Amino acid sequence: MMTLTSDDLIQIRRNFHQIPELALHEVQTHAYIKEIVSSFSQEFLELKEIPELPTALLVHVKGSDPSRTIGYRADIDALPVTENNDLSYVSKNSGVMHACGHDIHMTVALGILNYYSIHQPKDNLVFFFQPAEESESGGRKAYDLGAFTGIYHIDEFYGLHDNADLPTGVIGCRIGTLFAGTTEVNVIIHGKSGHAAYPHEANDAIVIAANFISQIQTIISRNIDPTKCGVITFGKLEAGSIRNVISGTARVEGTIRGLTQDMIEFIRQRIIEVTKGLEISFNAKIDVEYNQGGYFPVENNTELTTRFINYMKKSDAKYKDVAPAMTGEDFGYLLNKIPGTMFWLGVDSPGSLHSSDFLPHEKAIDDGIKAFTGFLNYRMNSEEN
Repeated sequence: MMTLTSDDLIQIRRNFHQIPELALHEVQTHAYIKEIVSSFSQEFLELKEIPELPTALLVHVKGSDPSRTIGYRADIDALPVTENNDLSYVSKNSGVMHACGHDIHMTVALGILNYYSIHQPKDNLVFFFQPAEESESGGRKAYDLGAFTGIYHIDEFYGLHDNADLPTGVIGCRIGTLFAGTTEVNVIIHGKSGHAAYPHEANDAIVIAANFISQIQTIISRNIDPTKCGVITFGKLEAGSIRNVISGTARVEGTIRGLTQDMIEFIRQRIIEVTKGLEISFNAKIDVEYNQGGYFPVENNTELTTRFINYMKKSDAKYKDVAPAMTGEDFGYLLNKIPGTMFWLGVDSPGSLHSSDFLPHEKAIDDGIKAFTGFLNYRMNSEEN
């Protein structure tokens, strides 16, 4: 029977930090998770693989007198970021880093799982170590493969995300939308190339792209209620080959974010309508492509989240009500299908999420484990439930 100490957990997190892997390639990470879980008491545990999603792992904890199955998700992939931290445990995989703190997420989940491998829970628990959160929609893939609706039918789902701006160990949450939904958009503009000295004989794709970007931003400033939230950001523009040739094509890549799925759908439709007008104005062809599905907003279930927040406020956890954020999260798809709650865990990092100098405070690991095991014990055993 293995009980993880605080030092053990910190070392586990540092080991994860050294082997970051991109979406659907989390082979080392998956193997290390299995190694750790296999060292726990197996009396109540059952591990399940998903052959069609080979880096995913489900761990079922058998309850003593179950009336429900509670799911907990931890994402395991990393980002294509080159780390800029002077650490003894810096990333060993060039150009890849746990810049979003998924090493913290996995470690907290393993700490909670370790507790329940020793203290049998009343209800069934399922821990989902999810690949491909940053891209490739790993949560959606697992759901569509029936991972949570068959033998391990999950009644309610929980998960955390670390927060660089909250003090270490603070739990942040809110009823309703916590994170925005996102959709990626790619735009290809087809004009006509030509000599820089004869613009009248060409159709400048760069000029069209500039007008496209400017006009699309009016969707936010002039089509959306100022009290509601939507964001369109074009972060990449490719066009041209040399200064004295008018470019005949341009490619623009961006992201749409909104606090409701209706907002995202409205923005998508307006982009199509504005594009049609620009095609007529510039006598050009413009192709707009959206990624399939996108990420749904993370919308916390009212009843479950009210219970979660009330517990945190009454417990000795450090709790803070938070505003919605425009960050996106794959967990939104699961919460669209299964009621549940996502919450923040403060890690007080000097660098922001997704930055090369992101450096979470490791004390948050113990704080997160203590807060959520306390909530689960309350959820499973309180007469109010």
